Amino acid sequence: MENLQGKIALITGASRGIGKAIAIELAKEGATIIINYSKDDDGAETTLAEIIALGGYGKLYKCNISDYAMCKEMIDHVIESFGKIDILVNNAGISTIGLFMDSSKEDIDNVMGVNIIGAMYLSKHVLPHMISKGKGNIINISSIWGDVGASCEVVYSSSKGAINLFTKSLAKEVAPMGIRVNAIAPGVINTEMNSFLSKDEKKELEEEIPMGRFGESNEIGKLVAFICNDSCKYLTGQIIKVDGGLI
Repeated sequence: MENLQGKIALITGASRGIGKAIAIELAKEGATIIINYSKDDDGAETTLAEIIALGGYGKLYKCNISDYAMCKEMIDHVIESFGKIDILVNNAGISTIGLFMDSSKEDIDNVMGVNIIGAMYLSKHVLPHMISKGKGNIINISSIWGDVGASCEVVYSSSKGAINLFTKSLAKEVAPMGIRVNAIAPGVINTEMNSFLSKDEKKELEEEIPMGRFGESNEIGKLVAFICNDSCKYLTGQIIKVDGGLI
């Protein structure tokens, strides 16, 4: 059932992992997908090819979302091309593993720039267009570590904690204009971001999760599609954990 037919969705970091899964699930529901990515040309092309194979429609837009001017250019381009943006999914995220005291300035700037500043830039630029239509959905992809923190991922956890408060604050501010803002906080998801785990580490972590397994990217994608549906139009300002009961 195509519940998002006619909707225009911009998804950041959509060349792989959770972003790719979100793009595919929204395309299945009938949305036109703008696939944003920063480096992975092959991955972005693969996402687009899979959407087309499903009978969907999409476009690629390469952009560094930590750059204010580039974010504005991307939003302006999509508006010029499609006339609107109904859904913004701030999914792009990066992390570094290691002791915080060993983090370089570049590490801190890069993680915060992509994970929170980029989401703020894009939301700022898209909001006037959504407000003019009297409706819109912004969905931020957070993490359970934004709630409880993770050792050796201090900067990443901090960026996701910031995303959570950004979500709640912005939701209150724009709800009177018909805009909904929510976040999804995944637990351990079976993506390349967790590929550094050894087989033993993965098994040990799975044993800690009440459901006994890692989540799958398409499970996050399906939840995003559900939140974007008009049947959820009273849902805003929420941080929804999808972690198999871990936290």
